[in-house]
Amino acid sequence: MIVDSHCHLHDPAFEDLRGALARAAEHDVWGAVAVGCDEHTNARTLEAAVSNSRTVWPALGFHPDWAHLTDEDLERVETQVRTNQARLIALGEVGLPWYCLAGAGDAAGLMTRGRHRLARLLKLAARYDLPVILHAPHGAAAGALDALRAQGIERAVFHWHKAPLEVTRAIVEAGYLVSVTPEVVYRGRDRELVEAVPLESLLVESDGPWAYRGEFAGMPCGPWLVSRVAEEVAKIKGLPVDEVAYQISANTCQVFDLP
Repeated sequence: MIVDSHCHLHDPAFEDLRGALARAAEHDVWGAVAVGCDEHTNARTLEAAVSNSRTVWPALGFHPDWAHLTDEDLERVETQVRTNQARLIALGEVGLPWYCLAGAGDAAGLMTRGRHRLARLLKLAARYDLPVILHAPHGAAAGALDALRAQGIERAVFHWHKAPLEVTRAIVEAGYLVSVTPEVVYRGRDRELVEAVPLESLLVESDGPWAYRGEFAGMPCGPWLVSRVAEEVAKIKGLPVDEVAYQISANTCQVFDLP
């Protein structure tokens, strides 16, 4: 059995959540780490975890690329984390802006604000000893790594990781994990990442309900897809699927302190 390390179960696509989890189980997927993005999606994430406590594990987040979120929104999320910290397995997704910077009139200002917000959130993670699920793609990855080190965060996952090889190497050497999505089946960049990163530092995720291309074109996305991701990781690594699934499951349970 394997775990989807990053899924947006708050999304309306998972209105029939029990059906989605049953479909995942049919594909040997044990459950999913459910991530939030703001106060409202966090609340729905908590509801999903309460209703499916054996297969859904909640993380509350504040999405750095949702440029409409205000400092008041951040304060409300911080309150949510403090109130629910005993129920959480992680803080996420949080991180640094990247995609919203394109075409922004004050990209430097957005990044400065993003660094300040991330520092606040990482202080909460450190206070409650929560691992961190990071949205920090491409050029944001190095800054997120620096932020983790500055706050003394010991457990973190760079979700849907995309960064230069030297940054990835530094992330892994610092003891943090990176996760890959179904894109690894058809995208060279992701395949090269899997080749370069030790199996002990990899997780798999659906990032559902994100829509993928290749063999997944037109298909609904959910936790069930991570079994296919694990198969492809095994193929790239030249290892038995069962061995890869076991190690990835062990990685997931260790970083999130799952039973």
